[in-house]
Amino acid sequence: MTNIIESINYLKSQKWLDLTHEVTSEIPYFSAFHPLQEKTLFTVEEDGFLAKEYQLVTQYGTHIDAPAHFAKGKRLLESLELKELILPLFVIHKEEEVAKNADYTVSVEDILAFEERYGKIPEGSFVAFASGWSTRWENHEEFYNKDQEGQAHTPGWSLAALKFLHEERNVHAIGHETLDTDSAVDCTKNAGLIGELYWLSQDKYQVEVLNNLSAVPATGAAIVLGVPKIKEAPGFSVRAFAIVPE
Repeated sequence: MTNIIESINYLKSQKWLDLTHEVTSEIPYFSAFHPLQEKTLFTVEEDGFLAKEYQLVTQYGTHIDAPAHFAKGKRLLESLELKELILPLFVIHKEEEVAKNADYTVSVEDILAFEERYGKIPEGSFVAFASGWSTRWENHEEFYNKDQEGQAHTPGWSLAALKFLHEERNVHAIGHETLDTDSAVDCTKNAGLIGELYWLSQDKYQVEVLNNLSAVPATGAAIVLGVPKIKEAPGFSVRAFAIVPE
């Protein structure tokens, strides 16, 4: 038996967690977009095979943002290397804090506190922010979380935290459960998603609208991404999952 087969068998003996929301026309989505449209073209009963046509925006459901999504001249989806799609996964759990403050932003102090407990985040890792926000997925009003003035209140990464992860730790990718990298109030205050712009401008990718992060331990897991190879795409829906030690 080869080492590769042995490695596959070992990984299959571990716990696998789906981090992906099911894609339908009913899920929450970014307000500038439209929901998925689905059309059945052929059926087994009438045509001998089943085929469907889907129309959806590239950033829909659990999805990957290629650097070019925000940063002109940076890599598009097909330019991501295969080895970038499986990375060590570190999860900063802030579910309790977000439950008390929907505008919570991950700070440099949060990262340092994480490292004080678990050790330094290694270069080339995937760092995810577990906010517990995915538990609101089925209730659109709670997921968008807008106040009476129409201001959304959702958690996010601070710009300082993102700069620290890139400049001080050389983290390869980030992920979160919300539709945006920045908190909604920061987006309003800054008149844009400056955190997302910064991160993607470093020619690094991110995964948004992750699910089930609360079930992933802070350290010891790996994230795997199934990503289509669509030419010149700025991103696309993905199948993301974590492999967690039993």
